[in-house]
Amino acid sequence: MRRGAERIDAATPAQRDRAVDALRAVAVLGVVLGHWLVTALVADGRTLRTASPLQHLPWLAPVSWLFQTLAVFFLVGGHVATRGYASARTRGIPYHHWLRGRLARLFGPVAALLGLWTAVTVALLLSGTDLATTRTLVKLALSPLWFLLVFAALTAATPLLTRLHPLWPLAVVLHVDVLRFGLGGPAWLGWINLAAGWLVPYTLGAAWTRGELEHRRSGLILLVSGTAATVALVAWAGYPASMVGVPGAGLSNLNPPTLAAVTFGLAQCGLALLLRERLRSAMRRPVAWAAVALVNLSAMTVFLWHQTALMATTATALLLGRLPGLHTVPDGLGWVAARLAWLPVFTVALAVCWTAFRAWEQDDGRRGRTRVVRAHRPTADRSTRKGVRHV
Repeated sequence: MRRGAERIDAATPAQRDRAVDALRAVAVLGVVLGHWLVTALVADGRTLRTASPLQHLPWLAPVSWLFQTLAVFFLVGGHVATRGYASARTRGIPYHHWLRGRLARLFGPVAALLGLWTAVTVALLLSGTDLATTRTLVKLALSPLWFLLVFAALTAATPLLTRLHPLWPLAVVLHVDVLRFGLGGPAWLGWINLAAGWLVPYTLGAAWTRGELEHRRSGLILLVSGTAATVALVAWAGYPASMVGVPGAGLSNLNPPTLAAVTFGLAQCGLALLLRERLRSAMRRPVAWAAVALVNLSAMTVFLWHQTALMATTATALLLGRLPGLHTVPDGLGWVAARLAWLPVFTVALAVCWTAFRAWEQDDGRRGRTRVVRAHRPTADRSTRKGVRHV
């Protein structure tokens, strides 16, 4: 394994910013672990319903602060997209060719997910499975798609966003929340924040590309101001402490994004920017870099299939009866301990999904050609280069 890691390390271009890949891997794995820790499928007779330990143990809200890492993903996405678009323009590549290449990898795994869950849904309905259970399972399986659609829309709008200052979408989020919560405006106004809220970290990524966030002071300002604003909003403005949705709660910070979720994202982005140098140093270790490269190789596959892995484990284990941490109500520390013990099983189930569906993650529309690192021809021989790939 070490020799393989060293080959990947040697084949990586010296100018590649490995911190970007590390932040993307952290963001994806954070979302996966967060969902696995706070999503429970409780068995009530023949019905499965969603529940969360945050319903019964609200003091666990800080767990959501650790694993709700979507803002970091949008930060990295905005940085990579604006940098890639500038490079494409320099090389004379038309916008539609650039966009097609960007979206191919995003939507490649979606076809497999939709195909499988269409078949599963039909099978469940024909077998007489409770309609509420079917709805719960399908909703969980397809829930990652909302993120993908928003991310794709922002990617398509990249040429318009390269110079947009993050304060503009932040101001939109602020005014929407004032209208909704302060002046009694209609609830549908909140959905404006679905675009505006994630525009904030995305345009921060564009500012990173422009070189405006290189000084540590920028990251420190974002971290301190974002943290202070979030604490104030939770403590005195009535926003939920949890940064993920909680079943049965009257207000969610995430669906749609609230001002608290956006300020929390600013703090996360500031921390990510402050950690860049340390990550670059850590990624000089071949084993660490190889692990990050492999996560990036199948980031969308892992993201799209992690809920399916959880549900497949839950459904299969139900044949053995109601098991703690899997089918029981998440109302105590015993459930939390049991759920932690299930995480390796979820990982194995996700590995099975990854093995079955990773070929659907595409690069430039060519199945099976996704790459992690470009062959470093000046220093690598034929055996070193074989199978080594580039994003």
